[in-house]
Amino acid sequence: MISKGHSNLSLIKQSDLLSIHRSGLYYKPKGESELNLKLMREMDEHYLYHPFKGAKRMHVWLTKDRGYKVSRNRIERLYYKVMGLRAILPGRHTSRRNKLHKTYPYLLRNLTVKRPNQVWATDITYIPMEKGYMYLTAIIDLHSRYVLNWSVSNSMDAAWCKEVLEEAIEIHGKPEIINTDQGSQYTSEEFSNFVLKSDIKLSMDGKGRATDNAFIERLWRNVKYEKLYLNPPKDGVQLYSLINQYFKYYNNERRHQSIKYEIPINIYKQVA
Repeated sequence: MISKGHSNLSLIKQSDLLSIHRSGLYYKPKGESELNLKLMREMDEHYLYHPFKGAKRMHVWLTKDRGYKVSRNRIERLYYKVMGLRAILPGRHTSRRNKLHKTYPYLLRNLTVKRPNQVWATDITYIPMEKGYMYLTAIIDLHSRYVLNWSVSNSMDAAWCKEVLEEAIEIHGKPEIINTDQGSQYTSEEFSNFVLKSDIKLSMDGKGRATDNAFIERLWRNVKYEKLYLNPPKDGVQLYSLINQYFKYYNNERRHQSIKYEIPINIYKQVA
């Protein structure tokens, strides 16, 4: 765990070793009210199984079915700005597109993924905590479902996403294609130029179609329901520890129906 008194490692170096983005090292709960944190926890759980619901329908569910007396404006701010969600139907996930940035075509339609490092996918998700929230990003290999790299932070930015991808390439080599959504982090010149200069093809989901990146959406559902909702983290270091435990299990022990009940590391290491 991170210690200010560690004699050999700086705080920044410790955070690097723990896959905690530097902003996460000094993590303090965001300034949201207890009610807002409760609303976001409800929306986060509900969205994982009902990603077709935008802010309007989420507001209806919260007020009509859950009994909250809150305005639609409040829910829209939490849904879009804080949590960064979007409905999978046309409309407006953790990433929101910057209309000034270039987007790239979706390259996975009708593509058969036959080998490790052929296609990677990456995304960001909101993580509720006891008294605040953070964000998690991960990169997975679509052939094996192996989690190649991940990181937590209390802010979403292109530099963070680029760093996580750079680390994955250093460790595992580069993919032929990386698939993302159209969030501003991925359409930014900082991220997209790095991908293209690395001789990697950049594929982007269609607007509002989270189903294009369904494999990583399923990863979010698994890590939240199987680990984080059962053990709400108190701070960034505890969050790191829980996610680290889960992804070690996910990669090395968990059998996946989508790969014929094999274990990701066994499939990934066959060829990669």
